[in-house]
Amino acid sequence: MSGDPEQEYFSDGITEDIITDLSKVSALHVVSRNTAFTLKGKPVDIAQVGQQLKVGHIVEGSVRKAAGRVRITAQLIDASNDSHVWGERYDRDLNDIFALQAEIAQAIVAALKVRLLPAEKEAIENRSTRDPEAYQTYLQSRYHFLRHGMKSLEIAIRFGRRALEIDPQYARAWALIAVCQSALRIRGQSDESGLAAAEMALSLDPTLAEAHSARGRVLGDLGRSDEAVVELEESVRLDPDSPDVRFDFGRCCFVFGRYQEAIEHLERAATLSEERYVPLCFAAQAYRTLGRDGEAGRAARRALERIEREIALHPENALALSFGVCMFVQLGKKERAKEWISRALIVAPDDPMTHYNLACSLAQMGETDRALDLLETARKISHVAVVPRIKDDSDLAPLHGHPRFQALVADDEAGLAAARSAPANESE
Repeated sequence: MSGDPEQEYFSDGITEDIITDLSKVSALHVVSRNTAFTLKGKPVDIAQVGQQLKVGHIVEGSVRKAAGRVRITAQLIDASNDSHVWGERYDRDLNDIFALQAEIAQAIVAALKVRLLPAEKEAIENRSTRDPEAYQTYLQSRYHFLRHGMKSLEIAIRFGRRALEIDPQYARAWALIAVCQSALRIRGQSDESGLAAAEMALSLDPTLAEAHSARGRVLGDLGRSDEAVVELEESVRLDPDSPDVRFDFGRCCFVFGRYQEAIEHLERAATLSEERYVPLCFAAQAYRTLGRDGEAGRAARRALERIEREIALHPENALALSFGVCMFVQLGKKERAKEWISRALIVAPDDPMTHYNLACSLAQMGETDRALDLLETARKISHVAVVPRIKDDSDLAPLHGHPRFQALVADDEAGLAAARSAPANESE
């Protein structure tokens, strides 16, 4: 409620952390951050929301930050009869933000007359940092990370590094930087694998699910599948209701051809996060690869609903456009796919992942030469974006007999053989 759109990252972060705190209470079922955020800023009918989300109580409130102070209002409402159960207004110094978050979560638990176990109370009060400035900076990093684009990832890393300048022991910041570095490396924009940052996060907090998930994702991107799965299994054990953890595991399984296992994690990620479209896009392709066309179509339609909402909010999101093209093709909507291909190439002419996704769609549409053109362009921008997947991606099957595709595969196999014979890079 500050009136400054740039402060949205702060209110979003506070809300997300209170949701996380409440989720640590075993006696409560709490809907995910992304499910709750679909209602952000909207007038709601409490009874209707209670029925829609299958919850007995609703927490609503507001955040205002200005001049080193933070004001949070919160109230707990019984969804069955729209009656007020508890409410409070907090006006504190910004340096008290961590204690304030824990106080709000514990007040809600008390109002619900739920027993808070000692270990749960300790978990709520435990923070990855105790520095309010580092925390605010991390929230800005995560805000940009969730935008997905190359420029957004670069900005996220800069904010993450600033958070680490303030608090070098901030494990969540290290984990987020690791994921961003790995994503940029795949796109040919970074030499950093992200492994060193992920291992730093783990050394600082071995119980942090995000750190295990980050290391698993990085190892998967490096082709070290067995090690990746060990880390990702541990991340799910630590936090089975994290959409980030579930998506990273599902994505890794998908890349390594473990499609049934991938579907389980991807569908779970999509349930936990009602805004995210990428898990459903991967799930749709996994279903199709397994010959489960009906389920593939349903996943594609669900993904498109989310993608179209994202594009309405962020028309510059080339990743969303490219995944939308894939879903249009899967549903037989080729004219819409062609329109979005043109838009995506204008928005992101140098993003190899966008080019790769569009090449897959064009291959499925029978436009072989255009598909090969984009594959070759993507490979020039980023060898890593294309090489690990080109032979096994079922979307590219229509290209397998083409001499240009065979030449790409031959070049890639020669490059991989040379890489295996070269001395290991210790930074990875």
